[in-house]
Amino acid sequence: MTNSTPVGPASTPGAFRIVGLMCLAEALGMTGFAAYPAFLALLRDTWGISNSEAGFIGGAYFAGYMTAVPFLSALTDRIDARRIYIGSCLLAALSNLGFAFMAQGVVSAALFQALAGAGLGGTYMPGLKALTDRVAGPRQSRYISFYTATFGVGTSLSLLLAGWLGRMVPWHSAFGMLAAGPAVAAILVFCGLHPLGPIASGVGRQGLRRSFAVLRERAVLGYVLRYAAHCFELFGLRSWMVAFILFAYGSTRAGNPVLGATEAAALINFLGIPVSILGNETAMHLGRARYIPWVMMASGLLAWAAGFSSTWPWWGMLVVLAFYFIAVMSDSAALTAGLVETTPVHVRGAAMAVYSFAGFGAGFLAPLVFGAVLDVSGGKADSFAWGLAFGSLGIGCLVVSGGGALLCWFHRGKIK
Repeated sequence: MTNSTPVGPASTPGAFRIVGLMCLAEALGMTGFAAYPAFLALLRDTWGISNSEAGFIGGAYFAGYMTAVPFLSALTDRIDARRIYIGSCLLAALSNLGFAFMAQGVVSAALFQALAGAGLGGTYMPGLKALTDRVAGPRQSRYISFYTATFGVGTSLSLLLAGWLGRMVPWHSAFGMLAAGPAVAAILVFCGLHPLGPIASGVGRQGLRRSFAVLRERAVLGYVLRYAAHCFELFGLRSWMVAFILFAYGSTRAGNPVLGATEAAALINFLGIPVSILGNETAMHLGRARYIPWVMMASGLLAWAAGFSSTWPWWGMLVVLAFYFIAVMSDSAALTAGLVETTPVHVRGAAMAVYSFAGFGAGFLAPLVFGAVLDVSGGKADSFAWGLAFGSLGIGCLVVSGGGALLCWFHRGKIK
């Protein structure tokens, strides 16, 4: 089988330019990503919906991603990921405009969130594939960590822009203005990323059907399960973080907060950028099989502490929430880089598709489960209910990390 994978970074012209371009495009393409979480509390009250329904709308974003990514990411084993990326950016822009002008309740809002998620499904992992198709070699793991950490930049930028716009214009105008980011990202990639010829010969049209066959590889299966637990925690937290901070601000008696809820959430999300990169560097030195399970166990435990911090002084609540987010992000790049390193090049797109499908499928469930736990355990005004809802996010990481830690103990770090 032949493959047109480029040569390593030592002989790849403009490697840093390509990485910088894709990271910039990723951040701009995500300007609408956190728009709904930023306005969740407002829209929940405006539309008179329950926490479960609000969580369902948030989860619909990841359902759209989950539906699209197996096809779009696996397709990158057959055609240039650049083409998929550009079209998906335009879909993300149009879906944000649709939400701005046509969303009026649970069904319509969930539909446009799902379309926006499908747009992300055609940009995040296909964007990584576009990068790794053009920049390979010994530094590839580091470049991957830069790219995956930029997801946090996009999230934080989206939160900041939504918060600022929300104080100046109505929510629907804010959604419409945030659609500009993906459109600009499409232009950047079209103009700045050179097209490739056929990616591989011999893969054929069976690529999509064979995507899930990569799970026969134990290493791939392990990364997929861990990533699902990671995403359940991460996207549940991101979906409800602003609403939780608003609730905690209303519960505290220790002075007035100096940060708005969206600004505080954006600042916490920014912490994930260096943490994700450093986490991958640490995993490379200690071994991923040793590092990842213990980090996941820490984040699973901190979920409970963060959830029950709503009655603390506002600054204490933000500190423990920040530590929780740091723990969640500490294995993000390490997981993705590990998957890429352990997957054969000719099925890497399929592996990324399954990996994303599992992760964002968990991301679809997480906001809904969070809202349901909040509803059944006391409601949006009950601090104990918020604690239980946060605790539900960490259960998957505790289960997966516990098994991984036991395996590392029994095998004395020999797992690859």
